[in-house]
Amino acid sequence: MAYLAAFHWGWLVAALLLGLGMGWISVVHRGRPLSPRMLVLAAAIAVATAAVAAAHLLPGRFGYWCDLALALFAAYLVGCAVGTALREWVIARQPAAK
Repeated sequence: MAYLAAFHWGWLVAALLLGLGMGWISVVHRGRPLSPRMLVLAAAIAVATAAVAAAHLLPGRFGYWCDLALALFAAYLVGCAVGTALREWVIARQPAAK
């Protein structure tokens, strides 16, 4: 992972900034949420992918791309969380309009 962070730091920062922007602008959720079945399926896929990467089951190029995709996705999710928290903090500090 240190190699990924050192070699792809620009892409990781870009994923973080993209997540920050998406977290900032997408506070209002107007769509239907995931059904419980789809939520469990998405969580299972994420856990399985992380387990495959941690156990080094994919050799060579495929393992490298799997690790990179997980790192980029994690940076994006962290950016989304920070962007949403910043927006909530900024909006909460503004005085109410009269």
